[in-house]
Amino acid sequence: MNSAQTPLEQVDVIVIGAGPAGTTAATKLAQSGRSVLVLERRSLPRFHIGESLLPPISAILEELGAYERVLEQGYVLKHGAEFSGGRKGRFGRIPFAGQGPGRHHVTFQVERAHFDKTMADVAQENGATVLQEATVHELLRDGDRVVGVRYEHGGKSYTAHAPYVIDAGGRASKVAHTFGLRRSIDSLRMVAAYQHFKGLDEQYNPGVEGDLQIGGHADGWVWAIPIWSDTISVGAVMPRDLLHGVADREAVFRDHVSRISRITQRLTGTEPIGELKVETDYCYYSDTITGDGWFMVGDSATFFDPIFSGGVFLAMCTGLKAAEAVDAILSEPERANELQLAYSNFYKTGYDVYGRLIYAYYEAGYSLRGFLTDAGFDISGDQLGSNKWVARLVSGDFWNPRNVLLGHLRAQSKWDTFAPFEPHWGCPFYEELNVAEDEEAAKEPAPVA
Repeated sequence: MNSAQTPLEQVDVIVIGAGPAGTTAATKLAQSGRSVLVLERRSLPRFHIGESLLPPISAILEELGAYERVLEQGYVLKHGAEFSGGRKGRFGRIPFAGQGPGRHHVTFQVERAHFDKTMADVAQENGATVLQEATVHELLRDGDRVVGVRYEHGGKSYTAHAPYVIDAGGRASKVAHTFGLRRSIDSLRMVAAYQHFKGLDEQYNPGVEGDLQIGGHADGWVWAIPIWSDTISVGAVMPRDLLHGVADREAVFRDHVSRISRITQRLTGTEPIGELKVETDYCYYSDTITGDGWFMVGDSATFFDPIFSGGVFLAMCTGLKAAEAVDAILSEPERANELQLAYSNFYKTGYDVYGRLIYAYYEAGYSLRGFLTDAGFDISGDQLGSNKWVARLVSGDFWNPRNVLLGHLRAQSKWDTFAPFEPHWGCPFYEELNVAEDEEAAKEPAPVA
């Protein structure tokens, strides 16, 4: 839709933001027969970090009927993740195949500008109206209830009304800022400096082609994500004091990257493209996830470091679940409180578990091997993912109480993010497999004393 068309004044759902969370929600709702207006403040495609995905995203794409569409884009296939550095400078790999049979063992590394545009196209093709360069200035309210938005598009001001608004606006969340919901995570006051490099040749990769690389060192950690066959994203995450007031940020960035030999080896022959970008103080959360007439999804309510690639995964998961909840509420309004509470608990459980992974990694001195050893896991050799619980959790197994590593993380009250809530258990992707595993385990004879 452009400014020459008649603006929509009344729809079933308004979605603020056309990132992965917003377009997932919009696509699901449109497929359910709901009228959806998506308002994206920038023009697509636009730059974004968060380029490495997790395997269950394939299940979400399949549910949306978009898997083949994404596959044909030519994104780099990701079969695992490599972690290096830390206490002894060793490296290890977590192959997604270590999760065991029946689960998705491959996902994508993507250029977010391209991926987000692809997903916005999918939403529009499924019937959602997607407006670009449409800035939401105000939430419209009837008493305490949000009933729509006032937005600007093509130099004109419009209003749109809907029974529900889904805020997928990320850091610019209109709901979070309007109601003062956001809280910073002071123990994770980090800064990220990052840049793309062209001329990638995977023959120089000492590990496995397509893998995400994470390298820890004394002052932070470094990522390397191949987003096209010839292009790689590199970022350095560090405590903000290390970059505060520094005149030559590129020198700090280069220094940190140089500390991870396996990444610098992979970068052989590459050249930086574009300017170095910096994000600071970007970890936050909100205890209130839903309200009268609104839902928050993805980064609009909570954001953690991207170290375990959970950002886009959690965004799409919560976008999908919010869409299902809103669709159900529109059919059965009397269930609104029940469904919003269930969604809120689902959201918090996923982000809480993901946050614990990050806290554990940081407290172990930016060392996954150190964290796993401290947790009592027998980790040897270069296959960190030889234990299925490790492989599953790092692959996004955030809602499965059977996961032994998840249980260890949840036992640490010092890593609580949200105020006390009732966890939502039940994997949204593999619960039938989990139940079948339980049944098989129950058939096994008890060990002889």
